Amino acid sequence: MGRVLSFLRSEPGMPPQWEIVVVIGVFGALIGSFLNVCIHRLPLGESIVRPGSRCPACTSPIHPLDNIPIVSFLWLRGRCRSCGKRIAIRYPAVEALNAAGYILIWYRYGPTPDAVVYAAFYSALLIVTFIDWDHQIIPNRITIPGIAIGLLSAATVLAGGFVDALLGAVLGGGLLYAVAVGSEWFLKKEGMGLGDVKLLAMIGAFLGWKAVLLTVFVGSLSGSVIGLTLMATRVKQRGEPIPFGPFLVLGAMAALFAGPELIGWYLRLGA
Repeated sequence: MGRVLSFLRSEPGMPPQWEIVVVIGVFGALIGSFLNVCIHRLPLGESIVRPGSRCPACTSPIHPLDNIPIVSFLWLRGRCRSCGKRIAIRYPAVEALNAAGYILIWYRYGPTPDAVVYAAFYSALLIVTFIDWDHQIIPNRITIPGIAIGLLSAATVLAGGFVDALLGAVLGGGLLYAVAVGSEWFLKKEGMGLGDVKLLAMIGAFLGWKAVLLTVFVGSLSGSVIGLTLMATRVKQRGEPIPFGPFLVLGAMAALFAGPELIGWYLRLGA
């Protein structure tokens, strides 16, 4: 056991050994494969457990050797073995993003309970991003349990503490709820969905109230820039809805990986 712990030991903020990087990356990619199941099935109201993995086009069961994250996609040249239909590049992308995120979390937080909690939080954010972009919905099955888990984690293991998490959840949910109500009142149309409200409350529960402010700032800025770019390139038409959830996720990830540094940099600008 001592040798195993020695192998896994890595100080927070220090580059992990390459062996650990490989193990964490493979584990992250495997979890990423399950995230793809959640992204596909949750909006359809299907079970994420049964049946097993199958081709979205022909529904043929996927052989275990064809379900190896990233590798199988490359080996099959991005096509289903049964029907030959193209497999969306999103599938290996989600696996790679989750693997990279886990490695960065390990680098940032080291072998701590915080790292385990934040890895689960990061994976939930990936699910939200792709579902919201495709369907303009943020599943309650992710955000409502996420708020509870974030608060429970803050009360037990996370360094920020329960009070900071509770303030974050209240501020996050309250801030966007005020925007949603204000939009309906002044613009006479929905300007912010309640899914976004619950998402920001979940982010606050995991990361605290300061991270909520950073998330909103980064999310609003990136959403404006990307939204204008999409309209300028005619990928999106003026008036066509652009989901805000993915940009909140981008802000949350900025807070997760570099929150104190970004906040310190912003405060120094105003000094």
